[in-house]
Amino acid sequence: MGYSNFDFLDIYDDQVHSDFHFQRIKNAKLIFFTGGDQERICKTLEQSVITDLLKNKYKNEQGFTIAGTNAGAMCIPKVVILEAVNGEAILEHDIELYTGLGFLENCIVDTHFVYRARSGRLAHAVILNRECWGIGLGEDTALVVEDCHRATCRGSGMVWMLDPENIRQTNIETV
Repeated sequence: MGYSNFDFLDIYDDQVHSDFHFQRIKNAKLIFFTGGDQERICKTLEQSVITDLLKNKYKNEQGFTIAGTNAGAMCIPKVVILEAVNGEAILEHDIELYTGLGFLENCIVDTHFVYRARSGRLAHAVILNRECWGIGLGEDTALVVEDCHRATCRGSGMVWMLDPENIRQTNIETV
């Protein structure tokens, strides 16, 4: 991709709030969130000044890019799926949603989408948040987001889009 000056920042490390790390983030042209546990990533960063710095760069800095894979990609929107017990059927109290990092306002991202057959849980999340599009990322796939509105799929997988306007009949009110 042409990046030669890169580093890894462990967001769970107490040193991540050091001047060195802030300077690395301020100078960054791309931030890439790796996988792991989306709940842990979101809860660690939800009250962090690092998130404020990243949001400011994302909204105001020309050429700055946010990218993610697996749990990292799931954390980028405003709404994140933490868990769905069943995942195949839309059942009451079956899905747990949380506040994501909020770089993208109107979408919900799910990963391992095809391999783990997660269309049911993404549809459930979108039905509960009708202002959000559902984005299902296949294996070995990352979503690169640029200029706050343009997304590019990278990797060998695919992306599925669920438009809430096209979900007409559900049993969400009675399940």
